[in-house]
Amino acid sequence: MNEYSPEDEKRVKKNKSSNPLILESRFRRILFFGLLIVLVIGLTVALFHRSSPVRRAVAAAPMTDEVGGYKKIHVFVALCDNQHQGIAPVPPAIGNGQDAARNLYWGARYGVKTHMLRSRDWKLLADLPNPKAHVLERLIFTHLGRKAYLVADAYDGAYIKQAISDTIAASAGQAPEAIAINSHRFIFGGGADLLTYIGHDGLIDFPLDLQITRAPGKRKEVMLLCCVSCTYFKPWLEKTGAYPLLWTTQVMCPEAYTFKAALDGWLRGESPQRIHERAAREYSRYQKCSVRAAGVLLKTGL
Repeated sequence: MNEYSPEDEKRVKKNKSSNPLILESRFRRILFFGLLIVLVIGLTVALFHRSSPVRRAVAAAPMTDEVGGYKKIHVFVALCDNQHQGIAPVPPAIGNGQDAARNLYWGARYGVKTHMLRSRDWKLLADLPNPKAHVLERLIFTHLGRKAYLVADAYDGAYIKQAISDTIAASAGQAPEAIAINSHRFIFGGGADLLTYIGHDGLIDFPLDLQITRAPGKRKEVMLLCCVSCTYFKPWLEKTGAYPLLWTTQVMCPEAYTFKAALDGWLRGESPQRIHERAAREYSRYQKCSVRAAGVLLKTGL
């Protein structure tokens, strides 16, 4: 019976440790388990970020191939709604916030859609139903004399809070949205130059819980055509840094002629004071009040 001596055991172990096949097998095992550990760690981190309520999710910037030189206007219209808004009731036919076609602020005689379609300055490029949640209709216009595009969104009146929140976020340069126009993708929302809100001042009725951080870049200009907007929107504009080109000191009727008059001046590069005068004259003409009274109702600047 043969027995291994200590020297024999050492030689066997040495031969095994230097055997190329054994070394290759060990290397493969180490590589396999190393990759497995990396995979498990990666999946764990991904699942944590996906499920954690406190994660800092950074939305990818929308793709764009804009043609330079165009001014961009985005209008947020909260449809008049007798049922879901704290307003003095209007006739049911124009106060149904789910019927854009006949709504006071959209399809009625001086609503945004009707008034802009009648304008000789603007041409309708697209009429899109339900482009995103709570928006019943989107219109895209191009100006016939200047390089400018206008997007107008009609929000379901029951979601006035969303319409106001979107306006404020955009005025801070947040929530950019890519919209296709003539085979190019232009950035509206927080990427627009002029933001406009038209409708009831819902901030009279409810608070907003928004986290606002002003995005870097050019200061936005806003028009807030609703009742007493310079009181209720002021704290938000202080956060967004946006300039109030036109807003209100009293109760007003936010029909589209005031917006159109101010927009005409803005496209011409007029001063805020001159734009204010334009809007006041137009409001006076349609509302049968004095220009002075309209000038007190409307305000420019802080």
